[in-house]
Amino acid sequence: MYPEELVAPMRAELTEVGFQEFKTAEDVENHLKDHKGTTFIVVNSVCGCAAGAARPGVVYALDKSTAKPSNLATVFAGNDTEAVNKVREMCLPYPPSSPAMALFKDGELVHFIERHHIEGRNAQIIGEHLVEVFEHFCK
Repeated sequence: MYPEELVAPMRAELTEVGFQEFKTAEDVENHLKDHKGTTFIVVNSVCGCAAGAARPGVVYALDKSTAKPSNLATVFAGNDTEAVNKVREMCLPYPPSSPAMALFKDGELVHFIERHHIEGRNAQIIGEHLVEVFEHFCK
């Protein structure tokens, strides 16, 4: 596990724009079970692509999109182990990945962005993709 003082600023990049933290598997299950509406979950990470592209891309999309998910949530790889494992289980058949982004509609996975879709792309490209995803699924 990473020291909390190391990850706190990385967590804050998402919580400061309205993301709820899921820290346990129960948090994830309780939210998605019988859930109506859309939930966007970011599997946050300490890696450079999370800092340089994933988190800024998410913030960009939320700023630019006219359609937004009903709920925003995040789990932190390397710290929120139970919650991360539950999100990864719910994202099968996609392999474990961090950072990653998952959009659920009515409790079912409808879109998934794996790490290899984040690496090598800048925040604006990721953000523009997310705007399209939100416009399609969150209206």
